[in-house]
Amino acid sequence: MAPSTLHKIVVIDSHTGGEPTRVVMEGAPTLHGASLSDMRDDFMRNQSHFRASVINEPRGSDIIVGALVLPPVNAGSTASVIFFNNVGVLNMCGHGTIGLIRTMWYTKSIEPGVHRIDTPAGTVETMLHSSGDITVRNVAAYRYKHNVTLRLQNGQTVSGDVAWGGNWFYLCHDHGIPLHLGNLSQLQQFSWEIRRQLEANGIAGADGAEIDHIELTGPAHSAHNNGRNFVLCPGGAYDRSPCGTGTSAKIACLAADGKLRPGETWQQESITGSVFAGSFELVGEVVIPSITGNAFITAEINLVFESADPLMNGITTPTSMS
Repeated sequence: MAPSTLHKIVVIDSHTGGEPTRVVMEGAPTLHGASLSDMRDDFMRNQSHFRASVINEPRGSDIIVGALVLPPVNAGSTASVIFFNNVGVLNMCGHGTIGLIRTMWYTKSIEPGVHRIDTPAGTVETMLHSSGDITVRNVAAYRYKHNVTLRLQNGQTVSGDVAWGGNWFYLCHDHGIPLHLGNLSQLQQFSWEIRRQLEANGIAGADGAEIDHIELTGPAHSAHNNGRNFVLCPGGAYDRSPCGTGTSAKIACLAADGKLRPGETWQQESITGSVFAGSFELVGEVVIPSITGNAFITAEINLVFESADPLMNGITTPTSMS
């Protein structure tokens, strides 16, 4: 075998309600741009090899969300972050923000209290409670389209709302599939078919934005909670947590329907049974959701890269589901 040169990237892994976050601590690329959105775009265009090598197999998996921590861009903020996954970048990530704050506490970068984090979707305010719980006061959320009907290839008709919670979601309630892990394959295939039909029918978010998250909603399994969801992420993996931006989108729809009032708590279960506590406040007529959950550190890792490794930059898998 030809001699290899080696380099390392240092990461810390955590999970939030079962959904992993990988925070890059050392070895991140230098990004260019006048704004955080510009730097996100630079990362997407010019650093796809870095993204794939950190997140994808053989060092990672499709379910991991990466977090690239940068200096703050706004006065009063603690840091900026760009979230990325197996297929691209995210505007915002609720579970990832909780994982980031937990990681920063673990490394003694922060203490309990309020910490503002700049994201491409806007600045979010977090509260690290002394108990270890973390609250994310998210960007404004809203329902964009109500009761959008789709006809699927099997002839079934479903309806749902298009909503923004930091990412774009189609929230479907009349799917007819019980939300438990025994139906996982069916839920994934069904959600991907919804996404295909959204694209085929030209249904998009504001300014033509792609709706890249599908959220199937249903009744809670526990009497202590209010609802349950299954969220399919852009790359085809499902969210093990209740999804922070997805819960925010759900709260925006509940608020629009008058089913949740400011300050009331919505306990949102995930497909795995983990729970986020959600609520919202009104700023004028704008819904500002807050999500509370917790995260746990799972690993400190040196990712090693050998230049002779033909899979050094990760394995890119297709996202289409047949």
